[in-house]
Amino acid sequence: MDRDTTINENALNYHEYPRPGKIATCITKPFATQGDLSLAYTPGVAAPCLEIEKNPDDAYRYTSKGNLVGVISNGTAVLGLGNIGALASKPVMEGKAILFKKFSDLDAYDIEVDETDIERFCDAVAAIAPTFGGINLEDIKAPECFEIERRLVERLDIPVMHDDQHGTAVISSAAIMNGCKITDRSLENIKIVIVGAGAAAISCGRIYRFMGVREIYMCDSKGLIHTGRNDINAQKQEFAAREGMTMEMAFENADVVVGLSKPGSFTIDHIMRMASNPIIFTLANPTPEIFPENTRMARPDAILATGRSDFPNQVNNVLGFPFIFRGAMDVRAKTINIEMKVAASMALAALARAEVPEYLNEIYGTKLVFGKEYIIPKPFDKRLIIEVSSSVAEAAVKSGVARVESFDLETYKGELAQRLS
Repeated sequence: MDRDTTINENALNYHEYPRPGKIATCITKPFATQGDLSLAYTPGVAAPCLEIEKNPDDAYRYTSKGNLVGVISNGTAVLGLGNIGALASKPVMEGKAILFKKFSDLDAYDIEVDETDIERFCDAVAAIAPTFGGINLEDIKAPECFEIERRLVERLDIPVMHDDQHGTAVISSAAIMNGCKITDRSLENIKIVIVGAGAAAISCGRIYRFMGVREIYMCDSKGLIHTGRNDINAQKQEFAAREGMTMEMAFENADVVVGLSKPGSFTIDHIMRMASNPIIFTLANPTPEIFPENTRMARPDAILATGRSDFPNQVNNVLGFPFIFRGAMDVRAKTINIEMKVAASMALAALARAEVPEYLNEIYGTKLVFGKEYIIPKPFDKRLIIEVSSSVAEAAVKSGVARVESFDLETYKGELAQRLS
């Protein structure tokens, strides 16, 4: 029996037994007596209903709304599986709900919407939005995902984020910041090549620009995106190079490459053209564009990252979305803006540079020290919820999208620390 067969059988057993699925609801109030019943349901439940009717914000006082995320997908771009449909995406969405609960103590319901039309999908999500304090859009294919997110952000007054776009952007930005620190570069003066032009790639390019990167080139399946092509959508046009440039020219003396495509979409020949001490991220998953051992053989001076957990420097979205939503929802932010995403990136970068607690070294079986093999934090770092969520919340307050009446950073950090225990 080969390794993949064993993993598949173990995964099927994991999902089926001892009860199907990975999530369930729990009761948070006493419910053992007739008195409890009269408070939880009729007649007592009428009191909070009427308070919320008078003041909708009281839903945050009397219901679970403020700690509840909707994980919503139509199953058109499921992690490495493609367009498998809404129902088949449910195991992934349940998994996302587990990550929210485990890492940030946010409850989450998975909602699979069997609809590919943009307008009807948005109408469905908007109609159920009052249930939630935030909405995580997931595994929706490009370019529809851009328009879906844009419309829902405009229509709703709660945080909405398509994690496939922004998660990779936030995490990879932190990794690039630290890669630049190690190699004595500045963001303003680096040259980045992004291989791939889907949702994650576009979001990466946008956040890199916001952070000060001036020279960014993007490649899709047909090569370098440039102004001479008439087959590129509006999002790709944002990163169009001058007509006549080639992919090989873009790689010449590039400082960073971020692979968000598929195996073989760039090659050893391309990375040999890069500058000294290149920062090379091969983030295609599960099979990287180039395997790290091959990259390392060709460019021993490189800083490497992948999307996999079995190599150093995993660019893993779980470092971002639980803590971004935690911070955004705790200050009742109306949206998740780019200032909040950059704050998350900067907090992640700073955390990787901090001294590593011994429990992390024990979990990962190695001595973690900031450097080429450790440029981004590990998912089981308990400090993530404190450092990232507080930075996001503070950015929401400073950028004017938070609705809390008062915010004290140190008090909030203390509250987050309590969630760990």
